[in-house]
Amino acid sequence: MSNELKTIGVIGAGQMGIGISHVCSVAGYDVRLVDIAADALDKAKARIEKNLSRLVDRGRLEEAAMTEALNRISFDQEFGSLSDCNLVIEAATENEEVKKSVYDAVCPILPPDTILATNTSSISITRLAAQTDRPDRFMGIHFMNPAPLMELIELIRGIATAPEVFETVNNFVVKLGKTPVSAEDFPAFIVNRVVLPMINEAVYTLYEGVGTVDAIDTAMKLGAHHPMGPLELADFIGLDTCLSIMQVLHDGLADTKYRPCPLLVKYVEAGWLGQKTGRGFYDYSGDAPVPTR
Repeated sequence: MSNELKTIGVIGAGQMGIGISHVCSVAGYDVRLVDIAADALDKAKARIEKNLSRLVDRGRLEEAAMTEALNRISFDQEFGSLSDCNLVIEAATENEEVKKSVYDAVCPILPPDTILATNTSSISITRLAAQTDRPDRFMGIHFMNPAPLMELIELIRGIATAPEVFETVNNFVVKLGKTPVSAEDFPAFIVNRVVLPMINEAVYTLYEGVGTVDAIDTAMKLGAHHPMGPLELADFIGLDTCLSIMQVLHDGLADTKYRPCPLLVKYVEAGWLGQKTGRGFYDYSGDAPVPTR
């Protein structure tokens, strides 16, 4: 089965959809990137071109390979373009209702043997699979952000996922040049189960006045050798996404240690979501980020 994957569909032209399309096209797969918003597709095309050009400038990709990779990606507003895909990866907003509406629209278009996957960072794979017409051919393929740079991909089976589907996807991930790890279908899987409570604890440390934004991030970079401080990382991920994952952990595991910090909730209510809005735990309006607290 592993040789069957030739054409990959990606639903959602946000940050993750862009990265996944980039990785798949460079690895030699034809890619159909679909989003209902035309402006999102225009931005996605420009972003992929810019990212690939950067690789050429650094000598990590030949110019001819860049041109071939770009030619392998089509940009579409219609789900109909996914009808010839062997694998479709949904990278829509981290919202269960949105994902369900995507599956309702796309499942009737896909051939019965097409594998459908989700890039969710925290939602139950088994529950999402049950919303589709193919729970045995559904699983989680969780790319880390940014997808072109991060070496890891978490693979998550639902209760109904067929063993041969997992094997096919595992082989696909290896062909992308990534390292797959298998995670059980528990809230937030492996990476976010460990990283997000750390970020939430850093926000509590700020909330309780133990240290400033700068002190906390400097402490973790120099004291624990983390490449980014936890609050800087939260801004990079998006504070709304951080809050959403903490809520999934809190609801799914019913443990008070996963209670989202009230300060994280306040920042999200203020629309201070991090880098993407220009302000979070840092203000990004100037030449260098400045702590907001």
